[in-house]
Amino acid sequence: MQKTAGEIAEILHGRVEGNEMVVLKGLAKIEEAGPGDLTFLANPVYESHLYSSRASTAIVADDFKPTDQLPAQLSLLRVKDPYAAFASLMQWVAQKQQLAHGIHPTASVSPDAHVSDQCYVGPLVTIEAGATVEADCEIHSNSIIGVNSKIGKATIIHGSVFIGKESEIGSHCIIQAGAVIGSDGFGFAPQSNASYQKIPQLGNVVIGNRCEIGATTTIDRATLGSTRIGNGVKLDNQIQVAHNVSIGDNTVVAAQTGIAGSTSIGAHCMIGGQVGFAGHISVADGVKVAAQSGITKSIKDPDSTWQGTPASMIKDHQQQQIELRKLVRNKALDRIEQIEKQLNG
Repeated sequence: MQKTAGEIAEILHGRVEGNEMVVLKGLAKIEEAGPGDLTFLANPVYESHLYSSRASTAIVADDFKPTDQLPAQLSLLRVKDPYAAFASLMQWVAQKQQLAHGIHPTASVSPDAHVSDQCYVGPLVTIEAGATVEADCEIHSNSIIGVNSKIGKATIIHGSVFIGKESEIGSHCIIQAGAVIGSDGFGFAPQSNASYQKIPQLGNVVIGNRCEIGATTTIDRATLGSTRIGNGVKLDNQIQVAHNVSIGDNTVVAAQTGIAGSTSIGAHCMIGGQVGFAGHISVADGVKVAAQSGITKSIKDPDSTWQGTPASMIKDHQQQQIELRKLVRNKALDRIEQIEKQLNG
């Protein structure tokens, strides 16, 4: 990145206080930024770092008022939302860093696959028969694109990703390293001799546009039909999505959550880390679930917040915790009184 503060201000629709002509060469955290760096202040917790910063420019809110002397070299770039502005700038920089188009000589691409000439295909990638990869995609090293799979425009697939047969991934998605999409669902039929017979998983996985799938997250193919991930869904690392699950548009799920088979989660939900969902239940739109909760039954109330195992509405859960602490404390006090009476004869 080689842009002046003024040029960056034009990109972000902001205004510069200070030197508009200072050349910015990189982006950095406020604690670590140095000369030539652009940083940002969105969280007041980090404001103290601003007054000792060696950065050349800092993105701040329109209404930010310094409470101490700013460094002489530091210019301010004022915008409506510093966090959103910095995120947009990072996206802009990332687009400028796209790899050159072409297929690495060690990649294995079936002659029956359809790969746009405007794609990057890295070392040791395998693209199997009938697969389609649209323009501006990046497929990084050691990844596998299965038979008849479809990868939409400008999607980035990082290293060592497995995409099983007939999976469909939309445009402008990011699939992080080690993700497994379209592996067999966990389906076994109990037999009379106490053994289990594997049930073939004949469905697929369908992922919408603008999704992000975290590192080593697994999304199982459906037994029949499709496991569906809606548009704009963001899945963190190490999440398990079982067969025939459905996740609605713009839902975000934090790390290590497990969603059992045939469960449906609505749109615009926020799911904390290490949440467990039982199978064959449904969750309404806009629901929030606190970390480490266990959802054992359907949630029908939209925009509600849940916590605990088994989960209950957050106010109920918090009241239960208060009453439980009171109960434990009272029992402890009763026990102390009993011991004192015994000691005192």
